[in-house]
Amino acid sequence: MNQSFYGLLLFIFLVIPPVANFMESVMVIHMHMQMPMLVISGFLMARFFQKRFPGFFVKWNSNGLPGILLFVIIMVYWMLPRTMDEALTTQTVEAFKFISLPFLAGVFLRDSWKKLSSLGKNVVIISFTVIFIGLGWLYIWSPVQLCNNYLLIEQVTLGWAFLTTAIGLVIYLGYNFFIDPSAYE
Repeated sequence: MNQSFYGLLLFIFLVIPPVANFMESVMVIHMHMQMPMLVISGFLMARFFQKRFPGFFVKWNSNGLPGILLFVIIMVYWMLPRTMDEALTTQTVEAFKFISLPFLAGVFLRDSWKKLSSLGKNVVIISFTVIFIGLGWLYIWSPVQLCNNYLLIEQVTLGWAFLTTAIGLVIYLGYNFFIDPSAYE
């Protein structure tokens, strides 16, 4: 229950207007800090929902695929430049961000991840690696400003952050492929 409480505290902290405004003022912080922290808050709160509604998760997410599909759809949606812009200009879209990322993406990520096979986990990681490379390329080499609320230099910085994250995921996949973790336990 402590995890759920800490997740709720993190969520409340992220929703406080000065914190939200600060995190949304810089594009790379908005995408690579605020949004993942919202997912982490939901990930931490997931234990509460799993104990409160066990039948729902058993019935609708028994093998983890529906939950991980929902997670992927929500994450890809929030990576689009137009969505980031609308979160800054439209209150309902911003409210949807603060609901969808923790309570849909984070909760279902926690419930689904342990149910997936190692192949399923690697497919998800490879998919995000490809998406991050594509988005990094888009944000860096786009000749036009993709987000009206951010400067072009912030867009390029976000692109490099996407590429750096993709490199980190490739290193993780290589480590997973070449190293047997059971040899070190």
